[in-house]
Amino acid sequence: MSTDDRPTLHLVTCGSVDDGKSTLVGRLLSDSKMLLDDQLDALASDSKLAGSAGPALDFALLVDGLQAEREQGITIDVAYRFFATQRRRFVIADTPGHVQYTRNMATGASHADLAVVLIDARKGVVSQTRRHTHILALLGVRHVVLAVNKMDLIGFDADRFMAISADFRSMAKRLGIADVQCIPVAARDGDNIFRASPRMPWYAGPSVMAHLESIDVTDGIDDRPFRFPVQWVNRPNADFRGYSGRVVSGTIRCGDAVVVHPSGRRSRISGIVTADGRLQQAVAGESVTLLLADEVDASRGDVLASGAPPIVADRIASHLIWLDDAAMQAGRRYLLKSGTSSTGAVISALKHRVCIDSMAQESAQTLEANEIGYADLTLDRPLVCDAYRDSRELGSFILIDPVSRRTVAAGLIDAPLRHATDVRWHTLDIDKSVRAGLKQQKPCVLWFTGLSGAGKSTIANLVDRRLCELGRHSALLDGDNLRHGINQDLGFAPEARVENIRRVSEIAALFVDAGLITLVSLISPFRADRDAARRRFADGEFIEVHVATPLATCEARDPKGLYKRARAGELSNFTGIDQPYEAPDRPEIAIDGATLSASDAADLIVSYLREHHYF
Repeated sequence: MSTDDRPTLHLVTCGSVDDGKSTLVGRLLSDSKMLLDDQLDALASDSKLAGSAGPALDFALLVDGLQAEREQGITIDVAYRFFATQRRRFVIADTPGHVQYTRNMATGASHADLAVVLIDARKGVVSQTRRHTHILALLGVRHVVLAVNKMDLIGFDADRFMAISADFRSMAKRLGIADVQCIPVAARDGDNIFRASPRMPWYAGPSVMAHLESIDVTDGIDDRPFRFPVQWVNRPNADFRGYSGRVVSGTIRCGDAVVVHPSGRRSRISGIVTADGRLQQAVAGESVTLLLADEVDASRGDVLASGAPPIVADRIASHLIWLDDAAMQAGRRYLLKSGTSSTGAVISALKHRVCIDSMAQESAQTLEANEIGYADLTLDRPLVCDAYRDSRELGSFILIDPVSRRTVAAGLIDAPLRHATDVRWHTLDIDKSVRAGLKQQKPCVLWFTGLSGAGKSTIANLVDRRLCELGRHSALLDGDNLRHGINQDLGFAPEARVENIRRVSEIAALFVDAGLITLVSLISPFRADRDAARRRFADGEFIEVHVATPLATCEARDPKGLYKRARAGELSNFTGIDQPYEAPDRPEIAIDGATLSASDAADLIVSYLREHHYF
């Protein structure tokens, strides 16, 4: 077999902090004779300055290249390394073990065919081992080498090795990982890395390298249904229109029938073009430009497919690995990116969170950084996708915060959520326009927002009274009053506030549909939540009223004594103290609550309604 024909194995190393991942990778690089003399000289010099192996070479320094990594003795970023033997080529992603950098571990594992999970023989299976193994299972890594490291520090105890192996196998089986090869190693000294260790004669299995060279990780990707996400419409002139991208699964040949999703338009492949000329077929992994026999509307984000059709859904159930330091909030709006597609998305429900230590599914309202959960997502438009177990490329996505642009979560699609076929809108004879005509007014919602003590409820109450005196039909939804009834089950954590506002906006929408001028008085501290409420209404129906009273004034008033309790630490998640308030950018009405009286503020709002012909 020539060098160019050797297969490539993509593998990831993972495990807890200081279990020896970087040392094992460095030993593989060294023992495979991939290091040049100058690299060995540099390693020897670095080992004297920053090594942790005494007079011996510290192989971890071959992959821990960041200064912070060498100072702390931990891996922070993902380090990719290449080496080869006579039988195989290898691409290794050495990932960090610290829980703070779990997101980096997930990134390194996302393209791996096999994982090497390291465990310190003295510690056994720990929480980070469970977390990393759970992520491997979610990411579809089905081949695992369990390297029980530092066997020299426990006197090469065979019973200890067997106990750790049994513990890990039991966990892996529960997660759906069936192929586990357990190997006792001492990575620093090279025991059982490239060749059998004479210090562990009781172990009769393969060395790490022997197993890596022989294992078959092919998964029949060429035999799967054809999938081709369109990355670019290639049209250099009026006579050429091609669709460029990469074949993510299956095989396509000239003349084959394809379907363009999500439109469902059908055509045939009339040509396959590459920079090196035309091909008769293309297989998974190849980047090509496809020509279609018919003029069809296809653009970036569309998917050309054949065989079993992909999923096309605007509601999906997914596993989430939460990456952001800010907790997940159900109902909050994010940007979802999957392959070449992008769309707005809302986490409509968190079904459960995974307790890493017990692997149990527990009820939760949010996910903190590095936690794993299962959630339903509602998308702005249908997404062409596959379940992750069928396609890594079309079954994965990331969620991005639209304001900070941070990647907040990695997602793995489990299944589409079908809309109920037996629940349909019922046509009503009397609609909003009829009710508004009877009341001789234009229904709307006045959304009062501001800090606690700003004067929102007082002003809203006066506006409601003024409207009643004018013979107008109105209703007032006060946040405190609603928490005695429909929202009594909600607290004040960010995720609870999201649900509070969602419920109130739905109620307000019903009142507007009844033709009423509806007043809502809520702190509603986050712009994203108020924007979500605005989208529930037609243009001109949502009037944001910012009662802009300074924090110092609100705290001086403190009509309910809440600020005093918050300052004393008796109240948590209190807006203005330990939770931020995001003022509106462009409210329809702004009230200076420090200088304008409540009566004058009410008159100003009523005048706005009259001038804009709401009555």
